[in-house]
Amino acid sequence: MDTILVAVDGSPLSKRAFEQALAHAESTVVALHVIDPTDPGYSAPLDVDISTEPLHGSEEWYERADELAEDIFDELAALADGSGVELRTETLRGDPARTIVDFARREGVDAVYLGGHGRAGETDLLFGSVAELVSGRAPMSVMVVR
Repeated sequence: MDTILVAVDGSPLSKRAFEQALAHAESTVVALHVIDPTDPGYSAPLDVDISTEPLHGSEEWYERADELAEDIFDELAALADGSGVELRTETLRGDPARTIVDFARREGVDAVYLGGHGRAGETDLLFGSVAELVSGRAPMSVMVVR
């Protein structure tokens, strides 16, 4: 596969999906982080108390979400360093499943990789809702990593 899109949210499973994409991509991995404006905790790392974060929907909240995305991308860039694969990063706002599928279609990627669910340990479900929706709607291959 030439270009693989990886949906990243800072969770251990999204990191594992990114590592798998690096191993399988021939040319480019696009790391996409989606900031969900309807879920105040979605874009926060697992160890952040959202009650101490800026007011949901405020300019400060979006600035903080963008900073967290940059932290995620810095970690992924370190993983990609020396792999021979080009890393592109994108941060978008919207419904995560819809945004991932729309971006994948628009960019014409060969496959989408994502973690089975972003909040590991909180559920025994095989897939989270985002993974389930993306795998059902994307017109290209989807790899759900557990």
